[in-house]
Amino acid sequence: MKKLINIKNIYFGLIVTLLISSCGKDFLEVEPKGTSLEDNYYTNEFEAYSGLVAVYDVIGKQSRGFENMIILMNSGSDDHYAGGGSSADGSQLQAFSNYTISESNMAVSYWSDFYQGIFRANTLLTKLPEVEMDEDTKKRFTAETKALRAIYYFELVRMFKNIPLITSPLATDEIYTVLQANPNDVYAQIETDLTEAIPDLPSTLNIETEGGRLTQGAAKALLGKVYLFEGKNDEAANQLAEVNGTPGETSPYGYKLLDNFSDLWSISNIYNTESIIEVAHTDQSNADWGNWGWGNDEGNSLNVMVGPRGFVRSNGSSSPDYATGWGFGIITQSLYDALDGDPRFDDTIANIGAFATAGEVEYDESFQNTGYFLKKFMPLNSDVSTGGGASALNYKQHTYMIRLADTYLMEAEALGGTGARAQALLDAVRARVGLPSTPVSIDAILNERRLELAGEGHRWYDLVRTGRAATVLANKGFVAGKNEILPIPLVELENTLLEQNPEY
Repeated sequence: MKKLINIKNIYFGLIVTLLISSCGKDFLEVEPKGTSLEDNYYTNEFEAYSGLVAVYDVIGKQSRGFENMIILMNSGSDDHYAGGGSSADGSQLQAFSNYTISESNMAVSYWSDFYQGIFRANTLLTKLPEVEMDEDTKKRFTAETKALRAIYYFELVRMFKNIPLITSPLATDEIYTVLQANPNDVYAQIETDLTEAIPDLPSTLNIETEGGRLTQGAAKALLGKVYLFEGKNDEAANQLAEVNGTPGETSPYGYKLLDNFSDLWSISNIYNTESIIEVAHTDQSNADWGNWGWGNDEGNSLNVMVGPRGFVRSNGSSSPDYATGWGFGIITQSLYDALDGDPRFDDTIANIGAFATAGEVEYDESFQNTGYFLKKFMPLNSDVSTGGGASALNYKQHTYMIRLADTYLMEAEALGGTGARAQALLDAVRARVGLPSTPVSIDAILNERRLELAGEGHRWYDLVRTGRAATVLANKGFVAGKNEILPIPLVELENTLLEQNPEY
């Protein structure tokens, strides 16, 4: 899906009025217009497009802001500790990492940001039918908006399970009387949004002008993933097979595994053939601390968060010239041991502790330090923005929400981890990094997902989805029947009819 068209600085507040904020001049142009009454807005294609931009913008939560999805989900898995400067640094990350997470330390943005995206989508879907614009373009805008709403509901129902299902704008007096829906109804709405969206999405994009927009392949990949989480394996396999095509070859949608695993992490290699859903970032948004976390910063915060604290190279050091960071997302010994000897190790883990022992670098140890850092997202000094704003908030590395190796392994799992096609899908992922075939099984597939997708935010969901979390995460404090979902933030419960999740 690749966030929308290299967007910089756009955010919308749509409770009573609609505020239009300007974008960077080299990208999408939306001139400041002050405020307009919502009833008087969305009168033409330009205004509808700016509303679509606002719906897309929420996807940046994957890797934007301190409270981003990747760093949170990594923290709860067996592959990472929260890290940071101390046991109190990033309280929600620490609490998820050691399973003391509660309604009082669950950051509200993981709930409210996605509902903000849903609110924007509902508003745009209500307005689009009356907008004077080309009908084919209107169908595409509608399809993109529905698919984005599906993404945001999928994030919410996976995290919290018991959530309100809202498909139209609410009046102010309705906000505090909303009830939670049956999770099955939420999944049904996600399926409906995606199946209705797919026919009106383009099969390909002009990356120069549209890089970041949703395609049919992206929506099908997401629908396949949704089916897999629901346990609808046949439906999942069918959708994912259309996305994947013949394992190892170019799929009907133009997807193909990159020849070199390392190329996935080259900052300049954006919108490549393996990328299915990609979140764009820029180093040109000029975001400063006043923008951070409010949705109008467009940099990749994950980069600075996983960099080693106080990192300094010695003269003549052979260590990469990493930019200093905040030391979150520390790699556990368990993941180190799992990847040790694997061809993907050097692109996944940076052993800063070994460089320090050799006297080549100095750094400040993070909380629960192991010396191992997530190299996929660690920035070099050459990546530091030289533009305006705070350099720490203006990293430009894109992040993948779904990539082809992920969908290969999801399809293999949906096939039951057996048969010639499942074997071919698993083999293709391994062959790309020079590994021999290994007999396909669910265990082999899940192990391959751990090694291939390490640090990309998938591991915790894989453990929960397959019923393995209680065993694998027992040493971190995971409680079966409770920690498969997160607590609803306290502020969302106050003066509402929402009920807290069981056991919290």
